[in-house]
Amino acid sequence: MVRGTILAVDDEPDILVALEDLFEDEYRVITTSRPAEALALIAAEPDIDVILSDQRMPGLTGDALLARAREISDAQTILLTGYADISAVVSALNRGGITGYITKPWDPTLLRNAVRSAYERHRLARDLATERALLRGLLDHAGDAIAFKDRQGRFLRLNARMAERLGAPSVEACLGRTEAAILGPAAEMAEAADQAAIESGAPTETTVAGGTEAAQTWTVTRVPIRDAAGTVVHLAVIARDITEQRLLEVRLRQADKMQALGTLAGGVAHDFNNLLTAILGSLELALPKVAGDARLSRLMTNATQAAQRGAALTKRLLTFSHRRDLQARTVDLNAVIRGMDDLLGRSLGGFVQVERALSGDLWPAKVDPDQLELAILNLCINGRDAMPEGGVVALSTRNETVRGSTDPNLQDPNLKPGDYAVIAIRDTGTGIPPEILGRVFEPFFTTKGVGQGTGLGLAMVFGLVQQSGGTIRIDSEVGRGTTVLLYLPRSGEAVETAPSPASAPAPAPRRAHILVVDDDPQVRHVTASFLNGFGYDEAEVPSGEAALERLAAERFDLVVADLAMPGMSGLDLAEAVRERWPALPFLLVTGHAEAARIPADFAVLEKPFPSADLAARVAALLAPQM
Repeated sequence: MVRGTILAVDDEPDILVALEDLFEDEYRVITTSRPAEALALIAAEPDIDVILSDQRMPGLTGDALLARAREISDAQTILLTGYADISAVVSALNRGGITGYITKPWDPTLLRNAVRSAYERHRLARDLATERALLRGLLDHAGDAIAFKDRQGRFLRLNARMAERLGAPSVEACLGRTEAAILGPAAEMAEAADQAAIESGAPTETTVAGGTEAAQTWTVTRVPIRDAAGTVVHLAVIARDITEQRLLEVRLRQADKMQALGTLAGGVAHDFNNLLTAILGSLELALPKVAGDARLSRLMTNATQAAQRGAALTKRLLTFSHRRDLQARTVDLNAVIRGMDDLLGRSLGGFVQVERALSGDLWPAKVDPDQLELAILNLCINGRDAMPEGGVVALSTRNETVRGSTDPNLQDPNLKPGDYAVIAIRDTGTGIPPEILGRVFEPFFTTKGVGQGTGLGLAMVFGLVQQSGGTIRIDSEVGRGTTVLLYLPRSGEAVETAPSPASAPAPAPRRAHILVVDDDPQVRHVTASFLNGFGYDEAEVPSGEAALERLAAERFDLVVADLAMPGMSGLDLAEAVRERWPALPFLLVTGHAEAARIPADFAVLEKPFPSADLAARVAALLAPQM
């Protein structure tokens, strides 16, 4: 237990010894015979609880000493005096604020009781001061709105945040008043909740809308406070503004939903790619065989074009699911938009006017320009569809810097501080109703009629900007149009020129022996047929395990293997081949959503592929051996 501290001041050493002997069992006792030294001790010892001082001392009387001690210490003070010193007692009461006085010679029991009472008063005063300071600090610095009320609902204490929430001009304007007196009928629900909490005697929490702004949302916690007898006598009310938290929760749920849908989209895209590889490959192999039949050739060409549109749709799925590698490079966004003049003119028709307001000093950004063109085209087409009677689609660009935590832009968890090039696509169409606005990025969600939209346009745009390190925003009002903002991080690199398409090299002159590994028999057959048509000798196996057995028994010049296979994956097979036959070239063919995990030093061909792409990759891998 912490021992209290007593300072005893008397010019007679025998008195000091007697006082020390009387109190040393209960207290820490400091003694001095000089008043000046006593003042120095008081200044140096902030934990002194009680000061005992004789009245008649040379240099400074006790009443004068205790008056000066009161200026630097909150210790309780007791004057020791003779019967003849009653005037000194009155002076000490008036000047020094003493707790009491004890006459000499003292009664030990009376003196002990007086000191004990003074010590307890000092400790209680200090505890009360500490609690007041803590309460004041809590009220002044808490971000929550806090108030204490009596049973009748009158405010006893509250902070400025609560006064602001109530719309009151100051804290003082609320003291002694009820919420009904401040807010009128609007306070009925709050007062009913207060009364329910008092009657239940248990803390309650409710969520309410309103405050100084109608859009605000608050959680209000009410805590009944009991007296020593257990009766509820006061009520603490703590209101927390959770508006921003609710907005972030909505965005987080949306992000989780998009992640789940993206995983689903990636898996669907993988299956599509296998089907499209077999379809496109079979059509390409069959077309030369019906060259003399114009009608059949036209039908097969139509089928090829439809399958190619399916391949483009699959690429959108992969972009949305964040699993397809973007061919990103640093580009001039204005140049990308200007290069779309003809495309937008053909796609939007004559009833839509296209306007541009492009910033002359726009920062470059690192993005896949082909995918960006597709994203802008999708957004412009959406704008056109929202203006059945015609209207304006306006494309503009600007620079924007998102700064520290006070920037309102940072309410968007996908937007980090930094520099952004912003592309805005605005239409003057019908706008998007609020109940639909939260779903527009979901894949396959569309408000268009059957056959008029895939529901992947905005989902693809969402995937593109997120993979590029940016974000997308939509501002829309029914009847006034929609603005879509694409935020792309500023790139510090120089703008790159578009790479020129490489022509496919001719197949190798010799008949190389190639092993084709794929668990899908149709895809395996198409791949092998392509290779055979190039003049290579090919062999087929359905699994990685079968491929290792065949490689151990037979010499091959190249392995072409699918990435996603049950059991041993194509990547597992490639690593095993690299370990056992390090000089043997290996080509991974993939339509899988997680192709991004393939190490950069492995050769990869994405499904679906035309025969020319396969020929080019095979010839390039075999070339070093010739």
